[in-house]
Amino acid sequence: MSDLTPTPLDEVRIGVVSISDRASSGVYVDKGLPALQDWLGRAVCNPITWVPRLIPDEREGIAAALRDLVDVQGCHLVLTTGGTGPAPRDVTPEATLDVADKEMPGFGEQMRQISLRFVPTAILSRQTAVIRKQALILNLPGQPKSIAETLEGVRDVEGRSVVPGIFAAVPYCIDLIGGPYIETDAQVCAAFRPKSAQRTVLTT
Repeated sequence: MSDLTPTPLDEVRIGVVSISDRASSGVYVDKGLPALQDWLGRAVCNPITWVPRLIPDEREGIAAALRDLVDVQGCHLVLTTGGTGPAPRDVTPEATLDVADKEMPGFGEQMRQISLRFVPTAILSRQTAVIRKQALILNLPGQPKSIAETLEGVRDVEGRSVVPGIFAAVPYCIDLIGGPYIETDAQVCAAFRPKSAQRTVLTT
C-alpha cells in the first residue's frame, strides 16, 4: 500500500565524473560535467549536492575517484562520462568493475539500444553500471547529446516515449539499495516504481 502522508524530499549527493586526458590537462574545455549537471538538475526534484571530478583516462585513478565519491563523500549516485569505447585508453568500465559489489548490466544494454537508434557504432560502446555499498554508479557516453538521449530515452514527434531512458529505473534502484527517495520531473523523465513503493512527496 502506498504511503499517502506527504514527506519532504531528502537531499541527494550526486558524484559526476568526466574522464578525459585532454580535458583534464586543459587542452580543451570539458563538456561532460556541464551536460550531466544540466540534465540531472532538470530531471531530479530533490535538493542536490554535486561532487564533481575531472580526471584523466587512468584505470587506477578512476577507481580511486569512484571509491572516494562513495566511501568518503557519501554519494548516493555517481555518473561518469567518457572512456567507454574500444580504444586502448578507454578504461572506464574496467575501473568501474574494479570497485563493484554487484554489476547491473541492464543499464549498459539499454544505453546501447537507445544509441543504436542514431548510430550503428553504438555497439562499440561498453557502458556498464554497478552497485558499490549503497550507491549506484553509471557509465555514460562521452558526448553531451548522447548523455541526454541515454538518460531520457527516445520520444516521437508528439513527445511520447518510444524507447525508455535508463534514468526511469534509477530512483527505484536507489530505493532498493537503501538510498534516499528520488522524485523526478515527469516532463523530463518519469521515474517508474511499483505502486507499493510509491510515496506522496512535497515538492517546491
